[in-house]
Amino acid sequence: MKNHVFVTVGMIAVTTLGTAVSTALASNDEPEPARLGQAHLVDPAGESLGTVDLAEQNGRVGLAVKAHGLTAGFHGFHIHGSGQCDGSSAPSFASAGGHLSPAGGSHPGHAGDMPVLLVGDDGTAQASFTTDRVTFADLFDADGSAIIVHAGPDNYANIPTRYAPDGPDADTLGTGDSGGRVACGVVTPR
Repeated sequence: MKNHVFVTVGMIAVTTLGTAVSTALASNDEPEPARLGQAHLVDPAGESLGTVDLAEQNGRVGLAVKAHGLTAGFHGFHIHGSGQCDGSSAPSFASAGGHLSPAGGSHPGHAGDMPVLLVGDDGTAQASFTTDRVTFADLFDADGSAIIVHAGPDNYANIPTRYAPDGPDADTLGTGDSGGRVACGVVTPR
């Protein structure tokens, strides 16, 4: 089964295959209106790198990212717990805090842990998915939230014991060893 969410200005369009996904997104004949949000991704110098559109409906949040100007390869892609994107801080975007995790826990169990973002050789990326791990109440709490694109891939704390007999280290449990923060976007309502 594949589930694709495409979010456009002012409306939500959902294309699904399979009745299980359809049932999850529409719990009755008249689904609740979608709530919309967006994050404008910027690099540390403030240059635009794309957008992440968000929509919440019936307990699920759909995210659709379109980005450009990134390094080819896999990148950690997370929701962070503070709605600040100070690119001049050291390290860049430290103001966004750690991964969004209202219930606590470690990586990859944070509510803000998302699938990696694959960037093509031309520096562009497009991805869309839905999640029930985060709600708009989480995204728009007192200090807000931000979307971060990291410099490297996320290992989801999958470290074989032959490499780490004592288990994953603190960096892996915190961020999946995904490295520095190369893009940030504060999540705002639309």
